[in-house]
Amino acid sequence: MKIIVYAISKNEEKFVDRWVASMKEADGIYVLDTGSTDHTVDKLKQLGVNVKVETIEPWRFDVARNKSLALIPEDVDFCVCTDLDEVFLPGWRKELEKHIQEGITRISYTYHWRLDENDKPLISFYISKIHSRKGYQWTHPVHEVLHYLGNGEEFTQCIDTITVHHYPNNQKSRSSYLPLLELSVQEDPEDDRNMHYLGREYMYYGYDKKAIQTLKKHLSLKRATWKDERCASMRFIARCYGRLQKWKLAYSWADKAIKEAPYLRDPFMEKAMLAYEQKDWNTIIDCSLKALQIPEGKKSYISEEFCRNVAIYDLLSIAFYQIGLYDFSYTAIQKALSFSPKDSRLQSNAKLIDKKRK
Repeated sequence: MKIIVYAISKNEEKFVDRWVASMKEADGIYVLDTGSTDHTVDKLKQLGVNVKVETIEPWRFDVARNKSLALIPEDVDFCVCTDLDEVFLPGWRKELEKHIQEGITRISYTYHWRLDENDKPLISFYISKIHSRKGYQWTHPVHEVLHYLGNGEEFTQCIDTITVHHYPNNQKSRSSYLPLLELSVQEDPEDDRNMHYLGREYMYYGYDKKAIQTLKKHLSLKRATWKDERCASMRFIARCYGRLQKWKLAYSWADKAIKEAPYLRDPFMEKAMLAYEQKDWNTIIDCSLKALQIPEGKKSYISEEFCRNVAIYDLLSIAFYQIGLYDFSYTAIQKALSFSPKDSRLQSNAKLIDKKRK
């Protein structure tokens, strides 16, 4: 089996050594550099990577991805698309060759999108950027998607023993994302995924009214059928109404999110976070306890960090403290500390709560 890694890069020199080391299990590595002004290109070439430099104007991620894919020879069996801030755990090629079934054209695998300081996954989901050489094309200017254009049916397989860790460069600007998302929605106004992403991006920028309008539009689309994503749009609408101080509407949309996906922790904790802003301690307790009845660990890009056990118990400890249930508060803060024992704020809160118990 011939396997090639491909990627795009721009000013990624600090990631090059680590990235190449994790990709060396492939038979070759190809990179399209889109205009680095640092030593990215030199470092890649020194490590044996095949590099082409080309400026993409106007910038689109799908165009860049397709040009990088085009660098790969035609006789390759599988292509592995990654970014330079990603690292495959060792043995990924062996796992691919061991588990892949005949006729498969695309592989999904585990992606740890956010990790803590000890490399413990905080947010994980499946991605599927390992694919056969022919029959695939990237589409959409941003949040690009790999589409199957081959003859016959696409056959996919999940190999969750292949794992990628993501170590993002948080200093890198996301300023191009919003205009590219607006362009993407303009090009395909019926695409539910990018309509959701656009609404979310408006929310991140604090454009609450635009976010609400766009997320409601997402919910109205025929293709918007995935309940997890619909729930997220409803949660974000609730969050925006909260920021606009329209609390009745905020609670109403949080309740809609809960009804849409009661199997997720996220909508319960979204309502709990709204309740925190309102100092509605009983609602916090009710929602948090319901969230804890739902198992943690569903792999989805939509998962929120405030749905982790440590965050829930932290919030519970505050709510119990505020209504004078100090023993319950102390039990909750101890549970939070069991997940994050070195957190100085939690340690300080535990001492304060313990004093109230005595």
